[in-house]
Amino acid sequence: MTKAKYILLDCDNTLVQSERLAFEACAELTNEVLEKHGLEARYTTDQLLEDFVGHNFRGMLKGLQTKHNFTLSDEELEDFVQRELGAVTRKLSQKAIECPGVTEQLNLLKEQGYPMSVVSTSAKSRVVASIEKAKIDHFFPNEHVYSAATSLDPPSSKPDPAIYIHACKQLGVKPEEVVTVEDSKSGATAAMRAGIPCIAYVGIYGIEEGKEKMDEMAKVLTEQTKAAAVLYDWKDFQEALHKVEAKL
Repeated sequence: MTKAKYILLDCDNTLVQSERLAFEACAELTNEVLEKHGLEARYTTDQLLEDFVGHNFRGMLKGLQTKHNFTLSDEELEDFVQRELGAVTRKLSQKAIECPGVTEQLNLLKEQGYPMSVVSTSAKSRVVASIEKAKIDHFFPNEHVYSAATSLDPPSSKPDPAIYIHACKQLGVKPEEVVTVEDSKSGATAAMRAGIPCIAYVGIYGIEEGKEKMDEMAKVLTEQTKAAAVLYDWKDFQEALHKVEAKL
């Protein structure tokens, strides 16, 4: 069995229960955008989560423009992105908590000598606020926290694999030599497109929506994004990792 050279981890709803908090913070701004452009559509937090989970706010705004047939100027888009970042970062710095069992598994990985990195769609300041509040920031050197929104020029968003490709280059590893953990279809798709073996974490859906949703997402992530293993609970991470490493 080949040992993975790096463990790459998504942040939102994988390491930290942050996705709902973030969407709560950006729902008001989303509706402000729509109202400003004379559109009647409005979104609740749950509707945004259904349509845009795994996307950063920049990607969400691009999706909204396509769906509702309107255009934001570059200046408008940047203004809303910065306002959303501030609102979300403040909320996460106050309320973010880890996904159940994360710290125990990160400690075990550290003891086993696995280097770890965060590879997120979200802006780096938001990611850092989340992992600091959840008290897991000490596992991740600041230079090994990568953001599709702020580490790339131009910015990107999963399912674009650019942030994974960038992280692997910076870390000096090949995509096939690492393992990542993702909870969303967009994130797992980014990993698949980058050629990185992915463990699908679906436990967060059990916390928020129940067993049926966990099973539904497990099927989506294995069938549509070719996830190599499914993780229902972080306590089973070692088993999932060994299953993936057996195929490296």
